[in-house]
Amino acid sequence: MTEKKSILPTYNVSPERNSAYIRQMLPLMLKHNVPVDPMNYAVWYHYVAGINGELTNAIDSLIEDQKPFDTDVTLNLYKKYICNASIDEFEKINNNLLKLINQTSVSINTASEKASVIGDNFNHTLKVLETNDDGSNIKSVLIEIILQTTQLAEASKDLKSQLDETQKEMEELRKELSVVRETANTDKLTGLLNRWAFDKALEELIHTAIPNQACLAILDIDNFKRINDGFGHLVGDKVIKHIAAILKRHAAPHHQVARFGGEELAIIMPDTTLTEAFDFIEQIRLVLDVSRLTYKRNTETIGKVTVSAGIASFQAEDEITHLLTRADKALYRAKETGRNKVVTENALLQ
Repeated sequence: MTEKKSILPTYNVSPERNSAYIRQMLPLMLKHNVPVDPMNYAVWYHYVAGINGELTNAIDSLIEDQKPFDTDVTLNLYKKYICNASIDEFEKINNNLLKLINQTSVSINTASEKASVIGDNFNHTLKVLETNDDGSNIKSVLIEIILQTTQLAEASKDLKSQLDETQKEMEELRKELSVVRETANTDKLTGLLNRWAFDKALEELIHTAIPNQACLAILDIDNFKRINDGFGHLVGDKVIKHIAAILKRHAAPHHQVARFGGEELAIIMPDTTLTEAFDFIEQIRLVLDVSRLTYKRNTETIGKVTVSAGIASFQAEDEITHLLTRADKALYRAKETGRNKVVTENALLQ
């Protein structure tokens, strides 16, 4: 039986990171007089986890404008950023598809009825021909046959034309659906996979990878709060886009690069050993280490923007949270020991 896929958000977060999010979330909700109910909980969990950059920006704007987080505001945030899943677009495409199916069905029924009438006329004409012993009406009968044959050909031609048009419209709908699916899987800021698509890709890796032959890396922009506080969120977004572009440019075709949340990015690397993954992420770190970013408005130098990274290798019996937890712990080791470095899970054993 085919498993039904949910349009609701799913979460694959290590217990340690989940606890950290809750510790950040509850004081923020109290500070802004947000009731602790399931819908508010979901909105603010997404906010502190940085799962959706647009939601983060929307809440930051509401806070800056000192707008109250009443029920209508929360409901709008929830529907727009957490649980929309492009439902409206899917429903629109589905309705158009049903319309096409109905139109095709009508066309086929109409052609079938015409063919049936013409078939009855043929039978009648053949009977007239059989009973016409003296051959006096052969010419008129043949003319009738030719007329009926022409009508049948025209009906077939009309049906083919309608089916060709339907095929074109179906192809357009297929393209629209592809665009909607891609949009639903893409982080709008960076063009990378979003967290939902990342979770799906990681789940697929867990079910298909060979132990020690697939890796997950999580990268975190060092001192990102300093950039946001010093230059504003728009500049912070541009820094994230800059680093995402570098990752996309250097990633291999079989790599899957995602925005993991906020200023964190992740790379799923199938068919990759831990040593190979380390070499690749270290290359990324070195590229960033020598780059300098400038604030174009006043040519002020943002300075060196670096990343810390943690890498874990897929092991037999791993579940998603196991792999995420080891990569996460390796990332924290990198940040605790000075930042701007790449640490693998092997360092956790030392």
